[in-house]
Amino acid sequence: MGREVKVFRVSGVALFSPDSIRSWQPFSIDVRALKKEDAIEKVLSELGSRHKLKRSHIKILEVKEIPPEKAKYKYIKELERIRGWYIE
Repeated sequence: MGREVKVFRVSGVALFSPDSIRSWQPFSIDVRALKKEDAIEKVLSELGSRHKLKRSHIKILEVKEIPPEKAKYKYIKELERIRGWYIE
């Protein structure tokens, strides 16, 4: 059970349609996951639920592991400080 949670930056384009004009818009989301496939699944799920996008309207271009200090979101940085039941 020594699986370590990693931080991934997933970037790509999604077909958002605020009006009748549809356009592919870039996105970049940082997520915590055990492996690359889990990070992709989390991003597809979040974009689908938040913006009502179908998976066919989301194109993942790059997935890379990043150090937790470089994460864009504060909660990801804070979660990385927790070790067991103690906060460092």
